[in-house]
Amino acid sequence: MRGMTNTAAALAAAMTIGASTVYAVPQVTNVRMEQRAGTRVVDVWYNLADEAAIITLGIETNGVAIPDSAVTRLSGDVCRVVQPDTDLHIVWNAGADWPENLTENAKARVTAWSTNAPPLYCAVDVVGGPSADSYPVYYYSSAEGVPGGVTNNLYKTVHILMRQIPPTGGEGFMMGSPSNETERYSEREDWHKVVLTKAFYAGVYQITQSQWYQVMGNVRPWPSNWNNNDYKLIRPVEQMSYSDIRGSTEGAGWPGSDAVDAASFIGRLRSKTGVTGFDLPTDAQWEYACRAGTMGALNDGTVNITNKNSDARLGLLGRYERNGGRLWNNTSWVDPPTDCTTANATAAVGSYTPNAWGLYDMHGNVWEWCLDWYVGHLGTAPVEDPTGASSGSDRVRRGGAWDCGAINCRSACRSCSVPSLRHYAFGFRLFRTLP
Repeated sequence: MRGMTNTAAALAAAMTIGASTVYAVPQVTNVRMEQRAGTRVVDVWYNLADEAAIITLGIETNGVAIPDSAVTRLSGDVCRVVQPDTDLHIVWNAGADWPENLTENAKARVTAWSTNAPPLYCAVDVVGGPSADSYPVYYYSSAEGVPGGVTNNLYKTVHILMRQIPPTGGEGFMMGSPSNETERYSEREDWHKVVLTKAFYAGVYQITQSQWYQVMGNVRPWPSNWNNNDYKLIRPVEQMSYSDIRGSTEGAGWPGSDAVDAASFIGRLRSKTGVTGFDLPTDAQWEYACRAGTMGALNDGTVNITNKNSDARLGLLGRYERNGGRLWNNTSWVDPPTDCTTANATAAVGSYTPNAWGLYDMHGNVWEWCLDWYVGHLGTAPVEDPTGASSGSDRVRRGGAWDCGAINCRSACRSCSVPSLRHYAFGFRLFRTLP
């Protein structure tokens, strides 16, 4: 980046949420950029006023933005919530990010995002393990801007990567299954319109055994049934009950309260990040995130599965009984041994094709717990931001698992279990509802 000028541009992003709620606008001013002599390390300074904001950095050359993937080696006051101050500082290692490019003219583009309307991706850094006092949360404006790329094993082991899902808008989405969907469960898949008014983050991957251990440590360490040491880090954690995830005292209060037990997985994340909203998804949020705009049986647009046992398209989207989950012994389908590789039972998260929103394993691998108390018929009337029944005996779980036939891995399939049940096909995915 030879002869880089100090010319810089600043952008402050005004964010409006909902129909009438307007948040204050964080103000970025006095952006300056300078290349360190004899190096390809770049310093960027800026001032932030009015309110705390999430800061991201972009670089332009000759008026054109360079790819986000070339601006990821960043440190300092960037990719996180920054408090108002002067002479805030970002360091960009341009030599590492952009080694084959030189330019005579570049500008730094500093963007301030309202904390109520954050960038597209966030990542919770749990590398400090269970004894850490805090877990940093980082933000990225695109998949390309995620350091190392979203498929990096970092986000399957010691960071929890999440992707923002937009609200539905007034048109809503259709939840459940239409009467002509083959192999549907008519008693639990009522076809009805749901409007979700708030954006939320959804985990790109199911929570893994490594991520569980990084947060919970020796509280039920390595609880999973599938325990081959060569593969367990990036397999989904299972044998997880609803109560293990949220707690069995305060965490049992949904929907009357969104409180969780302090010592639970969700409780520790909330406390150590200082961020509210982390939780399991509602039943409706889960299905909306799974479908990613589709209306058929599978989230790749498949309208109907071939039969209740197997489907070739499902075999591309997730681990289920007939594509390695279980083994055929010439008489029946049986469970593989507990020390099997990821060729059987649970797959390494992210092994199959993601949906249109970049979420992996929404079909199969492990069932995912949801917040709601289970009821069979949800009705056909339109609803807004449903939170489920006020009471019940079972909590909802979604998505199917490695030991399921195709019928139970469809987008609309709903099942349930008592909140205390631990099972080798039950896991979860982290969500975070935004204000």
